[in-house]
Formats: sequence, C-alpha cells, structure tokens
Amino acid sequence: MTANTIAINQQMDKFDGHHSVWLFGYGSLIYKADFPYLQRRPASIAGWTRRFWQGSHDHRGTPEAPGRVVTLIEEAGAVCHGMAYLITPEVFAHLDHREKNGYLRLAIPIAFEDGDQQEGLVYIATPDNTAFLGAASEADIAAHIARSAGPSGPNSDYLNHLASALRELGRHDQHVFEIERHLAALK
Repeated sequence: MTANTIAINQQMDKFDGHHSVWLFGYGSLIYKADFPYLQRRPASIAGWTRRFWQGSHDHRGTPEAPGRVVTLIEEAGAVCHGMAYLITPEVFAHLDHREKNGYLRLAIPIAFEDGDQQEGLVYIATPDNTAFLGAASEADIAAHIARSAGPSGPNSDYLNHLASALRELGRHDQHVFEIERHLAALK
C-alpha cells in the first residue's frame, strides 16, 4: 500500500450523515490539536498498544531519512490511553492530510474515564504501508529518533512531547518512556 492514504481515507463512509464523530488520538494528536473540536476527553482503546514503528517522511523526517512516530499494533489484553476529540466531519480533510503518510481511518470503540463508551475512529498505520519501519529495540529506536528531523522539527521533540503528555494524563507507557530514557542517555 502506498504511504499516501488521503484518497483511501476519503472513501470511508462509515460516519456519513453524522454531525459529529469521536476521534481517538494516541500520538501527536494528544498534545497537538491543530483542528477545531467540540469536546476533548481522556480516553482509551482496548486491544491495541502504541509503538514507534511507523516512518515519518513528511513531519519528523524526510523521504531520504524518515523519522519514527507511533502507530498502534494489535495486542490482546492491551489498553492504549490517549485523548478523544468530538469533531465535525469537515475536520477530516485536515486530518486526512495530516495523517497521510500511511495512516488509515479505522472505526473503533472508545472508552472514557467515566465508563461511557462510544464508537469513533482512529488513524492507524498498518504494516502493509510503504512507510512502515517495524519493530526495533527501544535503544535502536532512540538512536534513530536522535538523528532524525523533518519539516515539523526534530524527531526528539515528538517523543518528548508525547512522553510529557502521557505523564500529564497520569498514564505510564513502558515503550515510550524506555525510548525517552535511552534518548536522554545519548545526549
């Protein structure tokens, strides 16, 4: 699958006719909401884990030297914490462009801290997209992040902002925090 997923995402009609849709953010969408939203609430999704396995050719790296950003990988029993935004369908044009480097919209149940659950969507970069980098040790990922930068800035900023946002939510993510620890040791 091509890394440019805009046209594929525009074909998703699951939420056509809805006036608003919940969007789950687990990476930069936690701390960088550069789009209008109606509500913002801490939330989680079950059966998925956050991993720095997706290449970033357009934000935190370049086509010649991609950075590493997070995607979700299915894992039984896992819970991924993040932030949910209630958005209007007009926001999809911006989000499809922002997430165009391999991310596809997926309908998913989103759980809120008050016990409420709503069907919403999440952008996930699957292993079959050409920008997918795959698994590596946290130390290797940190070294990769340390040397990467793109139009949105240093890859290390992405990691550090994500780690900080997770702490603000009171959530521990072993993968993210181990990479952060390895990156700090490199400096």
